[in-house]
Amino acid sequence: MEVILLERVARLGQMGDVVRVKDGFARNFLLPRGKALRATSENRTRFETMKSELEARSLTLKTEATGVADKLNGKSFTVLRQASEAGQLFGSVSPRDLVRLITEAGFSVNRNQIALNTPIKTIGQHAVPIALHPEIETSITVIVARNNDEAVRIARGEDVTQLREEPSEAEAAATAAEAFFEPEAAESQRSREGEEAPPNPAEAEG
Repeated sequence: MEVILLERVARLGQMGDVVRVKDGFARNFLLPRGKALRATSENRTRFETMKSELEARSLTLKTEATGVADKLNGKSFTVLRQASEAGQLFGSVSPRDLVRLITEAGFSVNRNQIALNTPIKTIGQHAVPIALHPEIETSITVIVARNNDEAVRIARGEDVTQLREEPSEAEAAATAAEAFFEPEAAESQRSREGEEAPPNPAEAEG
C-alpha cells in the first residue's frame, strides 16, 4: 500500500514522502495513529492544504519533546521485583510498568514512546531509550532489584546475581573442620573444653 507520511517515521521517510509499506503495517500502525494517509489523489490534495498546519504542529511537539528530553535524560528509576538467586525475575518489567513509573515521577510519556523491544526479565541496570518525538530521543536508566539495599548496590556497579553468597565465618569453620578432621585434634579440643573423651572400645575389651 502507498501512503503519504504526515510526520517523520524512522526508516520510512520524512513528512510528505509517499512510500510503499505492507498493508498490515499501514492498517494497524500508520493509519490509525495518524502518521499517514492512503496515497489517493484526493488525499494528496488534502495533504497540500494541511501541510503548513502539520509542520507547525510538528514544531510545537518537537519543542515540547526537547524540554522533556532534557529533564528526563539520564534519570534513574528503581523497580522492585521478586527474582531467583541467579537474578531471573519471577515475571518481567514491561513498557506499561515504565510508563507508570515515569508518569508518577512527573513526566508525560506514553506506551508508544518506550522503545523497549522485549520486557526486562533480569535483575540489574538497564538503559531504556525513550522516543519522545520522531526527531527527539532520550534514555533513562532502570534499576531492577529485589529490595532497596540491592538497588543501591546495583547502582554502585556491584554484581548481585551470584548463585551463592560468601559463607559466614561459622560455615567456613565447619567446612574447614570437615576437610581437615583428625581424631587427635578433636580429642584435644574436648580436653581443653573440660569434656571427658569417650572410652576407646578396644581398651574396654582389654
